[in-house]
Amino acid sequence: MRVVLQRSKEANVKVNGEIIGEISNGFVLLVGITHDDTEADVKYLADKIANLRVFEDDNEKMNFSLLDVGGQILSISQFTLYGDCRKGRRPNFMDAAKPEKAEVLYHLFNRMLEEKGIFVATGQFGAMMDVSLINDGPVTLIVES
Repeated sequence: MRVVLQRSKEANVKVNGEIIGEISNGFVLLVGITHDDTEADVKYLADKIANLRVFEDDNEKMNFSLLDVGGQILSISQFTLYGDCRKGRRPNFMDAAKPEKAEVLYHLFNRMLEEKGIFVATGQFGAMMDVSLINDGPVTLIVES
């Protein structure tokens, strides 16, 4: 499982020009799932992301987690994170999990974050989406299981 995490001041996702998910301070997560991912991968990343200390304290040190600052999450499914661009000019997406498996794990991931008390807004699995954000910092990390 692979997540691109972007600390953001605000973010939203639109489908067909309509906002379907929106957050203020927190994380935008682009979530990719591969064939051999399991519930254990989902649990590991939900815990890691909720507790990752990337928000500044009064001394401008990254000492606070999303839970510490009461942040929110905008979670976007993103099979293209498993695009392999090493050969040719068109990415190969064979490493991305089939939609049936990926959707189940994606929803489980979001539920696990919500169970930690985090507000989670989402896009629409499998849809073409327009994602807007103000990246705070900018802080962008790749987190993998």
